[in-house]
Amino acid sequence: MAVPDLVTGEEFGRLFEIFERTAFRLETLDVYDVEDEREEMSRFFAGEDMGPEWEDNPWVRSMTDQGKQVSRVHVLASPLTEYLRYELAAYPGNIKAGESIGIVDRAEQAAEGLPDHDFWLFDDRDVYRMHYTEAGAFVGAELLPTDRLPEYLAYRSAAQAAAVPFAAYWERHR
Repeated sequence: MAVPDLVTGEEFGRLFEIFERTAFRLETLDVYDVEDEREEMSRFFAGEDMGPEWEDNPWVRSMTDQGKQVSRVHVLASPLTEYLRYELAAYPGNIKAGESIGIVDRAEQAAEGLPDHDFWLFDDRDVYRMHYTEAGAFVGAELLPTDRLPEYLAYRSAAQAAAVPFAAYWERHR
């Protein structure tokens, strides 16, 4: 099987600058190995002050301040991994910055009709399937052919229909 061409680094980061209206993410992993988050995770689990960026995510705000919509549904299973406790604790700052976040907890409901992998959908036009190592390190994003777009639009619709708003979920699982 051929390895797909993957978008990584600055080229991947540019996708968040050039989309025009909407960016949707489906997340499916219980652990993401993100080097840039390691120090912040250590501070979080030590109970230290997380600073103002934790309360109002500047990366999300850089998009929403331009009138762009950013949303995600995270498919997970409680009890939460340590990584998910950290990630979900940061979601209120993303929401304050304008991101819409929903949760599908497989321990509470079926995640029928959803893929077992992450993706980003930009402007209802471009779908990037995310690729990770088994440990959750980002390898790259694969731009899928346009004939796959209806499939991923349906995944987004199914995820949004099944998702519980983050605030309601967090109230029960904090």
